[in-house]
Amino acid sequence: MNLINLHSSDKPVQTQVLFEPTENKVIALQIAKNEQLKEHVTKVPALLVCINGDATFSNENREKVHLKSGDFIKIPVDVKHWVDAHELSNFLLIK
Repeated sequence: MNLINLHSSDKPVQTQVLFEPTENKVIALQIAKNEQLKEHVTKVPALLVCINGDATFSNENREKVHLKSGDFIKIPVDVKHWVDAHELSNFLLIK
């Protein structure tokens, strides 16, 4: 999903709750071109937002999501997942 799709064009200022964190952390994450954030699990729900770059999020359920600027994915608890960067990529991880 992309952030731009969360808002309609009929209001000049809009908000949308994306995620309600339980642990209250926002982490800046950068992955170099052709590198991988290795397989791991999260113990709390998380939201991964691609700020810039080009990467693929994959998980043990065979889900693959291509992420570019503005794209985000909700990461479920206790599901093994990893991220492959196709170019230098920056993310916000919210949990």
